[in-house]
Amino acid sequence: MNTLNKVRTGDTVSVVKIHGQGSTRRRIMDMGITKGTEVFVRKVAPLGDPIEVKVRGYELSIRKADAEMVEISG
Repeated sequence: MNTLNKVRTGDTVSVVKIHGQGSTRRRIMDMGITKGTEVFVRKVAPLGDPIEVKVRGYELSIRKADAEMVEISG
C-alpha cells in the first residue's frame, strides 16, 4: 500500500482512501484531504516530520503519522 509519507518531494498524487478512525480521520478530512483529491508534496523536513503539501490551492503541513493514514495512487 502506498501512503502519503512515502511520496518524494515534487510529486503529485491522488488520494485513494483515508485509513484510521474517529477524530484523527475526521481531522485529516477537515484539512481537505479527501478521496479523489490531488496532493502535491512541496517539502519534507530534514527528519521527515512534518511534510508540507499543497491541497486544493493552499499549503498545509501534515505530521508523518497522519500522512501514513492516507493511501495514495500515482
